[in-house]
Amino acid sequence: MELERVQVLVVGGGYAGLSAATLLAWREIPVMLVERHASTSVQPKAFGVGPQALEMLRMVPGIEEELSAIWAGIGDDMRIAIASSLADPNPHILIHEDEDLAWLSELSPAPRVGAPQAEIERVLRGKAEDLGADLRFSTELISLEQDGTGVTARIRDEDGDRLVRADYVVAADGSRSPLRKALDVPTSGKGPLSRMCSIMFDADLSGLVRDREVTLWYLQNDVFTGVIVTGTGTGSHVLGVNLKDGETEADFTDERCVELIRLATGRPHLDVRVIDRPMFNISHVLADTYRVGRVFFAGDAAHTMPPTGGQGGSTAIEDGCDIAWRLWLVLTGQAGPDFLDTYDAERRPIGKLMADAQLANLGVRMPPEARVGYPEPLEDPTGVLLGRRYHSTAIIDEPGDDGSLLEDPRVPTGRPGSRAPHVVLDWAGRRISTIDLFGSGFVLLAAKPGGQAWVDAGRLVKERLGIRLTRLLVGDELIDVEGCFTKRYGVTESGAVLVRPDGYVAWRSPEADPDPMGTLERVLRRILSR
Repeated sequence: MELERVQVLVVGGGYAGLSAATLLAWREIPVMLVERHASTSVQPKAFGVGPQALEMLRMVPGIEEELSAIWAGIGDDMRIAIASSLADPNPHILIHEDEDLAWLSELSPAPRVGAPQAEIERVLRGKAEDLGADLRFSTELISLEQDGTGVTARIRDEDGDRLVRADYVVAADGSRSPLRKALDVPTSGKGPLSRMCSIMFDADLSGLVRDREVTLWYLQNDVFTGVIVTGTGTGSHVLGVNLKDGETEADFTDERCVELIRLATGRPHLDVRVIDRPMFNISHVLADTYRVGRVFFAGDAAHTMPPTGGQGGSTAIEDGCDIAWRLWLVLTGQAGPDFLDTYDAERRPIGKLMADAQLANLGVRMPPEARVGYPEPLEDPTGVLLGRRYHSTAIIDEPGDDGSLLEDPRVPTGRPGSRAPHVVLDWAGRRISTIDLFGSGFVLLAAKPGGQAWVDAGRLVKERLGIRLTRLLVGDELIDVEGCFTKRYGVTESGAVLVRPDGYVAWRSPEADPDPMGTLERVLRRILSR
């Protein structure tokens, strides 16, 4: 049987798998992706890319522009509302993005992207292929065996079976994850919550919805509960209906779907064409580990969460981007093998945090009598967008660190474990953000006049360790436009900050150090498990 060799095998062609394949290929790591379906999603599914996910994707040339163009062709705004139907004269507006999320533009250079999942997956697929990733649709993983040096997988396509030998596997194979079951990964969480029929349809909703606006309507009426998404940019709309006890897929005939759509829109004689009506589960399921040997779980295979809050897709993208840079460091010899343990240590607490927040949002959107047993929503949800923190051996915490998973991104601290703050810089007459500096390797930032010693030390440590490390002096060729770099990063003009490829602060020295080269080398060896 034919044996193919690749460094990373990705199983699953959704958000997590495509993001991992794209970022691995961008870093010139040979990667193969297998997906049992014939193509990417045709349903809109999740909407939008969160700012942190987009910050991790935008390092790939052209991807931000393509995603922004899709959103520009769809709308200018997004709302989330609770109503009995689209004709409800008094909907309860939960979120109006133009008003409620305006602060994001001050904290991130990433634009708002409210595009549907089908379009985002299309862009990711195209980028991965352009970068040289080997994407194989209509191809299924049949079995997998691990040993001390790699993984052997049997895959099957229309031409039969073949074997693939890989160093590592990214399991992004969805909420039911055959790999999670095959490797006996235990799970926790609230479990299955409901089953929903997702009815994709064409209809003229003029007069019911606003032009150039995507709206998620959570419907509560005497006949059914569910959600309708309008303004998807696909030319179609989607109605999700929660199944009642005893209902099955057979109950959702074309006639029934048309009836439900007319109830949801409040137009009893609406002309409707049903396009598709797949079933799916709404669940709260958390993998109790994200790593089994050389297999790493990402996306819904790691954390299946209710769609309420719109962060499930972004969290999956972040997983894919995150495991990609860690695998790159190990496969290129910049980090030791134990460095890969930091993926579980950092991403799993965040996965639970996001899933629990989405579960709480689901409770808020349900009728009052159905909210029993659901957690209370976060008092301030802004932290889950840009204020999440990591703790692992790849982060050197400072004395007195409280171990928190959230902080207020509007008051950036620059402390280790937090996202490196956005600061506007002028580079040779061009305005950029500190965020634009991150992605291709580690970045050492220091300020004039005392930071030159750190920059000089970084050059020597880079050569000694053989790592990708960029050294930059703020106040030299990089001009701090607003004069806030030292304050936001929590250092003096003689200190330094080390930022990881994912844009997170790994370590900082607020002041000068008598032995900057020795300190920096010890720090990097510890962070990289060297």
